[in-house]
Amino acid sequence: MVADVSLGQAHEAEITLRKAGATPDFWTNIAQSEELAREVVELVMAVVSYIIATYKVAVDYGQSLAEMIKAGNYDWVNNDITQEHFPVSGQGKQQDIEVALFHFNKVMKSDQVIARMRKEGYRPATIAELLALGVSQPELQKQFPIIALGSVWRFPGGGRLVPCLGWLSGERSLGLGCLGGDWLVGCRFVGLRNA
Repeated sequence: MVADVSLGQAHEAEITLRKAGATPDFWTNIAQSEELAREVVELVMAVVSYIIATYKVAVDYGQSLAEMIKAGNYDWVNNDITQEHFPVSGQGKQQDIEVALFHFNKVMKSDQVIARMRKEGYRPATIAELLALGVSQPELQKQFPIIALGSVWRFPGGGRLVPCLGWLSGERSLGLGCLGGDWLVGCRFVGLRNA
């Protein structure tokens, strides 16, 4: 898979690397060895943050899940998103929190996403925090699917599902995604900084 990088971005990266001491031999070695190029990319990506945006949202833990869903004014909600399957946990009434959106620009597995969040000092958001983002930023899910890996329901067939905000057939949706599958390139994941 080729990353979606403009020529301008590539040129800026080259200038920065030259300023940091990259010689013509550096570029020659990279160009001649795909293995070396992968190692360089892995080293760089290990220190890059995947947080693309943060949002301040208000979570009212005094509300039921049904009230939280109603506040989001979704056009379609999966029938399996119930209080029984996704119990809301949290203390007190409204809490103002900051949520971060992670984007990896590649196909990812849930455990990879969670590991990267933890490395950056974050945890996956719960359904309550996802719904608070949906209320605060209702247009956001029209741009890309938004996933909360912190609330998981194991359905009778044995699979595990997590809540997702999306845009389906021109409607804002609150659906479910498979925790054990691959997440597409466009997906964003909600995280909260560890206390």
